[in-house]
Amino acid sequence: MQKLRAAALLSASALILAGCSTAAGGGEADDGRIRVTASTNVYGSLAEQIGGDRVEVTSIITSARQDPHSYEASARDRLTVQDADLVIKNGGGYDAFVDTLLDGSDAHVLTAVEFSHDFPDSEGHDDEHEHDDADEHADEHADADADADEHADEEHAEHDEHADHDHAEDEHDEHAGHDHIEGFNEHVWFDPHTMIHVVEGISDELSEIDPDGAAEFTASADEIIAELEGFEADLETLSTEANGAAVFITEPLPGYIAAAAGLEDVTPKGFAEAVEEGNDVAPATLLDALEVIDSGDVAVLLTNAQTGGAETQRVEEAAEAAGIPVVAFTELLEDGSSYAEWMRDAIQNLADALDS
Repeated sequence: MQKLRAAALLSASALILAGCSTAAGGGEADDGRIRVTASTNVYGSLAEQIGGDRVEVTSIITSARQDPHSYEASARDRLTVQDADLVIKNGGGYDAFVDTLLDGSDAHVLTAVEFSHDFPDSEGHDDEHEHDDADEHADEHADADADADEHADEEHAEHDEHADHDHAEDEHDEHAGHDHIEGFNEHVWFDPHTMIHVVEGISDELSEIDPDGAAEFTASADEIIAELEGFEADLETLSTEANGAAVFITEPLPGYIAAAAGLEDVTPKGFAEAVEEGNDVAPATLLDALEVIDSGDVAVLLTNAQTGGAETQRVEEAAEAAGIPVVAFTELLEDGSSYAEWMRDAIQNLADALDS
């Protein structure tokens, strides 16, 4: 299998951020910049790239040693959220601590999972939205002002509806705390199509807060979207070349990338869910998992570098003994890495493993 379009992938390096996101606890901006607080540095890095010098970004979780699912927010985190003009969270039960911190805040709130076509009760985003090439995307944004107004009307009607942030009455309140929405993979930052909409959403939010910067925000967002369109194309190419290869996924994190690459998930039901929730994998399920690994049908084992336990370790050891490549994915950016670089590496690592 050939390397994925190297030139397109390596071009992501042009999107390196000057400093992905500041440490938690940033104070109130006194220079007119928009104060943005993101639950993780994944969204913080995007906000910083889109907003440039017009924003001050604080990411609450920046270390891979911290698990957003179980993160316990501090008083300092609350002050950071309360001071923000825009709060970006993943949603879907992933970073539920943010909901508590939002009590009493009048900040704009962007929830990434709501941009996913798979999100329950989602009205979806324009299914006809095409990303075939940068020129087509540029044509779509020729009417950016009209599109932004329409998007703002739809999105901020929802924000107004929940302006008091009373999540106790929200229809998804049952998923508060560390719960997840059954059947929905909340790790949407590994879905390039969803992230195109998220990037557009961040640009729209910043433009509403700071109309004078709208042109800059749109231009910066378009650069990121062009890279995401390239990643979609790379995954389509990989799907053709991989021809539906079977993969074992120990935790749902890389699910979107695997699906976009046309790979068949042969993980026994209940294994990945138990690992994600921090529960023990049932003995019968573990036995089934080891049999799947030993079957010789699995091309690659995909893991989450930040979660796991004894059962995951046994599966990894069995895969290594069987000569099956293991690819680990992380939930947060490494220091000094941009979102585009991170995605490029994730896709290339998967391609290399399938080619081995």
